[in-house]
Amino acid sequence: MPSFDIVSQVNQQEVRNALDQCNREITNRFDFKGSDARVEQNEYVLSAYADDEFKLRQLSEVLNGKLTKRGIDIRCLQKGLIEKVSGNKVKQIITIKVGIEIELAKKIAKLIKDSKLKVQTSIQGDAVRVSGAKKDTLQETINLVTKSVADFPLQFMNFRE
Repeated sequence: MPSFDIVSQVNQQEVRNALDQCNREITNRFDFKGSDARVEQNEYVLSAYADDEFKLRQLSEVLNGKLTKRGIDIRCLQKGLIEKVSGNKVKQIITIKVGIEIELAKKIAKLIKDSKLKVQTSIQGDAVRVSGAKKDTLQETINLVTKSVADFPLQFMNFRE
């Protein structure tokens, strides 16, 4: 029976490359001369440091641009509150959301069930598996989910016949 998985993943190597490019650009930009602005990564958590909130916003714009050029969907970024570190220096924690949360998985499964398409869905950890008798029906399901879920980046993988 043909099937595919609905997942949400991020290529860690591309994120690392984008951070390197961002840090390199920040060190070379005139408006950041003498500044201690940088972005550090620890697995799926990014820490952005800057001298003030204005520079932090500028750093965030550069980071978003580099991630987008590398093919990373910035909808997967969850920005935390801006914290004061010492003096005027500020820090912001940015979490990279990976995997489909259970609430969203239930919403996707209900959406597919309500559409009356002849497919079955099952939630498997942080992915949703969709299986059906015809490939055309699965492609209709992909189109439905793509149009309906616009606030979270989803990928369709492991298409099997």
